[in-house]
Amino acid sequence: MKETSYIKPFWEHKTLEKMTQAEWESLCDGCGLCCLTKLQDEETEEIVYTRIVCDYSDPETGGCTDYANRSVNVSTCVQLTKARIAEFDWLPDTCAYRMLYRGQPLADWHPLVSGSRNSLKKAGIGLSAIDVVVNSRVEKEGLDCEAFIMDKP
Repeated sequence: MKETSYIKPFWEHKTLEKMTQAEWESLCDGCGLCCLTKLQDEETEEIVYTRIVCDYSDPETGGCTDYANRSVNVSTCVQLTKARIAEFDWLPDTCAYRMLYRGQPLADWHPLVSGSRNSLKKAGIGLSAIDVVVNSRVEKEGLDCEAFIMDKP
């Protein structure tokens, strides 16, 4: 009988620090939840999510419409880096970066596991699963961001 070898996917055998930049970027499932405006309680430091999304975010695809210039376009846009992964506790619990950092496997619906970008939508994960997503112009128009608070996605 011929023996077949199984090579584990990179995310199962590499640490986040050892991943190439391309591997790191591919971990993003495209949910777009990191592009939602978040508020932090001054007393408890609890972070809450709002239904307000960045002007450059595409709620259908979860992607940034100008990814290369995101930090220039939006001064508060935080670049997710390997060196700062411990700081990203504001990302949703379903985020691949957080899951791998905590030693958890990727979810079955993650595109790297499922092989399909549509698996997020089918699983009800991401911007497309949120009932009301308001453009970030709401903030600029002086509306109360607290009126758009939602349960953590």
